[in-house]
Amino acid sequence: MSAKDWHNPEEEEDNVLVKSKHVKFHKRCLEVLPSAYSSLDTSRLTIAFFALSALDVLDSLSVICDEKDKIIDWIYSLQVLPDAQNSAESLSRCGFRGSSALGTPFNPSEILTNKADGINTYDRGHIAMTYTGLCSLLVLGDDLSRVHKEGIVKGLKALQLPSGSFQATSDGSENDMRFLYCACCISHIIQDWGGIDIERAIKFIHQSLAHDFGIGEVPGGEGHGGTTFCAIASLSLIGQLETTFTEKEKEGIIRWCVSRQQSGFNGRPNKPVDTCYSFWLGATLKLLGAYDLIDFQWNRKFILSTQDSRIGGFAKWPDYHPDALHAYLGLCGLSLMGEEGILPIHPALNISQRVADHLENIHTHWTEGKT
Repeated sequence: MSAKDWHNPEEEEDNVLVKSKHVKFHKRCLEVLPSAYSSLDTSRLTIAFFALSALDVLDSLSVICDEKDKIIDWIYSLQVLPDAQNSAESLSRCGFRGSSALGTPFNPSEILTNKADGINTYDRGHIAMTYTGLCSLLVLGDDLSRVHKEGIVKGLKALQLPSGSFQATSDGSENDMRFLYCACCISHIIQDWGGIDIERAIKFIHQSLAHDFGIGEVPGGEGHGGTTFCAIASLSLIGQLETTFTEKEKEGIIRWCVSRQQSGFNGRPNKPVDTCYSFWLGATLKLLGAYDLIDFQWNRKFILSTQDSRIGGFAKWPDYHPDALHAYLGLCGLSLMGEEGILPIHPALNISQRVADHLENIHTHWTEGKT
């Protein structure tokens, strides 16, 4: 089923995706942001991913074709590399940082050849930035040849805790389902699962199943739409989605996800609907083979009600200002329903299927190179 199959023509005038406005919105996110985003300065790479992947999903990467190489070099400048001796301590820091906020110079040739003097004690990779950095490179058509895969694997290994969960950085931070998901995406992208104790990760996921069949951030936590997605997508990437939960548990998870739909979706019981959950819950149901259970028309209507038809982008709620995260995930929610003019999404990796196909070609090249 696609969006046009159930679309009500009488409502079409009030429910039109203003694609050109969304393209301008996301291009602008790459160029300049309002002062309200200053608190996210250390997470610039994630904002860039939302904008780049949105332009890709809109099939409009051509608007930045002259900037692609510069953006790729900027992303690689954010890669934290080991020292010249590949010491264990320096390898544990590897990954991608979110920005140059710590004073790292933007000089790709210097950074990539390990000529930077000394190691900044506070300079280390962040697992979410590594995930969004790798995805951004793929969106831009890069072949990942400059990615220090050994360092990333060692960096991941340093982030997993005895519980099976992952923390964000090697100097200690929050640890929950979000970062376990990032670890699975990273491992899938670089085709090396050596940084994850998979058995412990699966155990952590199963223990996080709540009494109502939502999946929480941690064992004993309240079920949440975002972390339910992270858990199900992680199992899909690991290849254990069919074996981790019993049929009763799987049916319970599906029921919990479907119950989150009011018009759009909310993230928890008794919470208002929110644009982003049309992707988080929608992608979860897609991976579980139950997406057709949702009401397409009401979901689409809600997403488009949060669209800013003047400047583009989607907001969390109707009549709110659009932001980079909801603007991207609103498009992804529409993509899951087959919205015309939007590329299909790979539900587990949260990138377009076109980019996922590019990644598969890279994997084939790597495999052939080993034989």
